[in-house]
Amino acid sequence: MQGQEVVIALIGVALAIFFSVYSSAFASVSNASTLSTYVAPIMIFGIAEVFVLTLGEIDLSVGEVYVLSPFLVVYLNDAGLGVIAAIIVTLIICAVIGCVNGLITVRLGVPSFITTLGTVFALKGIVLLSSNGIQVNPAGTGTIANVLGGWSYSSIIWALAIAVVGHTLFRRTTFGLHITAVGGNQTASAEAGVKVGVVKIWCFVLCSVLGGFVGFLDGYRIGSLNPGTDGLILMFYGVAAAVIGGTALTGGRGTMIGAGIGAIVLGVLQDGFNIIGINAFAYQLVLGLAILGAMILNVQLELARSGQGAGVYGSLARTLMRLRTGGAGRRRRERVAK
Repeated sequence: MQGQEVVIALIGVALAIFFSVYSSAFASVSNASTLSTYVAPIMIFGIAEVFVLTLGEIDLSVGEVYVLSPFLVVYLNDAGLGVIAAIIVTLIICAVIGCVNGLITVRLGVPSFITTLGTVFALKGIVLLSSNGIQVNPAGTGTIANVLGGWSYSSIIWALAIAVVGHTLFRRTTFGLHITAVGGNQTASAEAGVKVGVVKIWCFVLCSVLGGFVGFLDGYRIGSLNPGTDGLILMFYGVAAAVIGGTALTGGRGTMIGAGIGAIVLGVLQDGFNIIGINAFAYQLVLGLAILGAMILNVQLELARSGQGAGVYGSLARTLMRLRTGGAGRRRRERVAK
């Protein structure tokens, strides 16, 4: 864990302690499953967005892919494919959607914000037209439904597993290194031999596939598919989790652990506010302030790297940088000693 991740984790612990002291219901076993339903989708959305945000891009359409994917499973299952085959084909379709977003952004030079905004409305229209605006039940029951969200804790287990895989891919593979390099300096990365376009397209594909997958989880958990679901709001929650956790919107820095911690903090806030009876609108206010605070801290961290940080935030940023570089320096000294 790095500096900002530690700070956000401590804030999350402090919030959990506060809500537990204020109401014993928060720390109850029965509330654990409720809390997990808040955290899981935000965590997966946050992880999905880290891939593209680290590049300095954004994918707005992942929220509508989330709405579309369980409907595709229903239609394909009704066409005779069977539930498992329908899920596999749906994930392939989600990958194609992400690939199209990436190709338009990379090959045609259209900003990802505009590309994916257009995809949002196109996918929303497809869902509404194909469903006639009518709610339907998810395809499949029994073990499949329980594993893919029907059981109380299956969603959070999937979310944590995805976080582990995402972190390993991001920090322990050449592909993850290339993502950070492209986001930090696209020109230099291309000159160093990195296939910038391929990296970007794959990140859009991964983002879209994860959006489709969380659509399955929520569909089986809720037990009903609503074509009017506002996927854009859920997508922005994921972006908020990523940014609060330490991912830079300008690219060049991303953290899967931070996105997971950010999602937990947002889930704790939502659940805690509901339990203690605070107006739901207050959550939006807190979320907005949290994003602003995280972005200010991100900017100050960048300035601290260049020695230009000033004021209270600058001092905090320099402290976080010392925590980060101190740990790296200590590990280097240990390796030299060995």
